[in-house]
Amino acid sequence: MQGKSMTEGAPWKHIIKFCFPVLLGSLLQQLYSTVDTIIVGNFSSEEALSAVGTTDTVTFFFLSIAIGLSAGSGVVIAQYYGAKNEKEVRRNASAGIFFLMILGLVVTVIAELLSTVIFKDVVKVPAEILDLTLVYFRLYMIGMVFQFGYNIFSSILRAVGDSVATLIFLVISSVINIVLDLLFVAGFHWGVVGAAVATVISQVCSFVAAYYYMIKRYSVFKFKMNEYRWDGQAVKRAVVIGMPISIQLIIVSVGLTFISRAANEFGKSMTASFTVGGRIERYINLPCNSLQTTLATYTGQNIGAGKLDRVKKGAKQSILISVLSTIVISTLIWAFSGTIASWFSLSEDALVYCLPHIRTVAIINFVLSLYIPLFGLYQGMGHSFFPTIVATCALGVRVIVVYLLRYSPFLGHTIIWWNGLFGFGVGCTITWFFYFSGLWKKKKAL
Repeated sequence: MQGKSMTEGAPWKHIIKFCFPVLLGSLLQQLYSTVDTIIVGNFSSEEALSAVGTTDTVTFFFLSIAIGLSAGSGVVIAQYYGAKNEKEVRRNASAGIFFLMILGLVVTVIAELLSTVIFKDVVKVPAEILDLTLVYFRLYMIGMVFQFGYNIFSSILRAVGDSVATLIFLVISSVINIVLDLLFVAGFHWGVVGAAVATVISQVCSFVAAYYYMIKRYSVFKFKMNEYRWDGQAVKRAVVIGMPISIQLIIVSVGLTFISRAANEFGKSMTASFTVGGRIERYINLPCNSLQTTLATYTGQNIGAGKLDRVKKGAKQSILISVLSTIVISTLIWAFSGTIASWFSLSEDALVYCLPHIRTVAIINFVLSLYIPLFGLYQGMGHSFFPTIVATCALGVRVIVVYLLRYSPFLGHTIIWWNGLFGFGVGCTITWFFYFSGLWKKKKAL
């Protein structure tokens, strides 16, 4: 089998080498998402900016299913790859592709049917931006099936140690998305329609590029059409590991949706500010999230090869890398927060909310860097449900403090961004308690 094994040599070298393309890929995703927002904010209106931003947590809800289940397939494939079992690598990859593509179609249909209920009754989008929100969301969701496909292709490639390829696909997608944004939104003045169409086209391109590369680069993944079929056992393996990951992300999405709903209560200026603050927060979290993905593959391969000591060493080194890189990013964002906020052409009212939001998350999201990479360790070991428990507790605390304190004299509306301090603190405590307990060492390799 072709690919790159992480079962020999210095762990930190493998981790950095694997993580760097993942990090750059995630950075590109955030960049073109941010460019979307900047272009809409500058060439359309603050209402259009708010509409695009309001859909974030809901689209992430549906995308969480793809991310989790494809990650589950990736962990299974990584373990079999580490054990040098080519037959099972091939079997689980073809089954994963079939399953995710069908599921993507189902999710797309459900999202389209429930869109009005979601944004009008659940998220409670302000009436003046509801129509724009629905138009953007419905067009965006047409491309969701391609996001499902791209995620499973990326997970398969990462499972065999190829994280560079996914970076290349994202470069292609990002460039296409930005160019089309400028053409459709700035040039043709299509507003949210242009932003949505540009995103869908870029998603199709990354899907096609990833699939073509996978079957051309790796002969083991060159399947015949009749090999894409239902395989209950393979799907079950992926679901057992991946569903907890999906649930974890869904819980995050639902929690953030309720926080977004609380932000909407303060009017469209807060909604616009919340959109920008959320986008900036994702940049701060790029290192720890990328290291989570990296550590899951690293752990899967080393557990498949029976090397627990390398797993522990890799986990400690990942945390150190996470902390140092997060400090650098947070410092830069704090120092240039005013300049960053100005890029989005926010009104003066929105800036009053946005600046303290950006500066606060630059401080408190450091806590995430202390524990999120360990989620990858637990997922790679087969303890996928543990991060779900942590996410549930952390988001539960965040939502509770928001709704208890949003009108209080203690923090008032600033709890919209300070809530992370409470939730992340709880998450960090639980995660490290599980690590020091040693219970995670009870491996669940396939």
